[in-house]
Amino acid sequence: MKLKLLSILVAASAATNAFAEETQTWDITSELGAIITSGNTETTTLKGGIKALHNLENWNNEYKIDGLYKEDEVENAAGVKETQRTNEKYSLSAQGNYKLNEEHSHLYIYGSYVSDYFGAYRNESVISAGYGQRLLDRADMWLNAEIGPGYKYFEFPEGSVDDNGISNAGESEGEVIALGKLDYNWQISDNAKFTQLVAVEYGDTNTKTRSETALLAKINGSLQMKVAYNITNNSDVADDKESTDTETSLTLVYSF
Repeated sequence: MKLKLLSILVAASAATNAFAEETQTWDITSELGAIITSGNTETTTLKGGIKALHNLENWNNEYKIDGLYKEDEVENAAGVKETQRTNEKYSLSAQGNYKLNEEHSHLYIYGSYVSDYFGAYRNESVISAGYGQRLLDRADMWLNAEIGPGYKYFEFPEGSVDDNGISNAGESEGEVIALGKLDYNWQISDNAKFTQLVAVEYGDTNTKTRSETALLAKINGSLQMKVAYNITNNSDVADDKESTDTETSLTLVYSF
């Protein structure tokens, strides 16, 4: 599985590189990181993703694919060490921003899908439309905000129960949500950049808050090192699940 995920990410990076050379309206970056330990503790973690920005006369579009896979050596009930999958998550999203006459403002339409084998919810799908505006615009930094209504469809994980104590694992539910997002970018120097993203999906059943804090340092013209800290909080989760998940990652980012 790890080799398959790595092969997919490498192949996708090569394909997007070839495509980017054909047209200048695309800005594409790929991200890849791996941690493999052996000896007293055996752990394998693979993380990768691709982000593509398509800049047109009236539209700015963004497409993202991300994947995370982790294996750990654990001791089973018989006291024997074995390798088990401890995290696996895939996500994809697309957003189209229609430029308005007002400077740095747009109407957006957004859709996303998340498959998380160990998260608070097994699968999540979101679609939203709304308005975006740049609140801060300087030469070295900017801040964008977006807000709008949407609809969320999610599947409950194993071990989940409803308010009456009855298992609803594998069942699906949908609800109207309000989506808000803040996206901050600070170009600290020619070789360093700081980014902060906060997104909230507010609903009656569950409110999901996501945050990514990242620092990118340029290695050469196309290659950067990225250190990121991610927080995901769900207000309503199963009894055997934690409401907050955190992730610290160190990856290499290549720009085409």
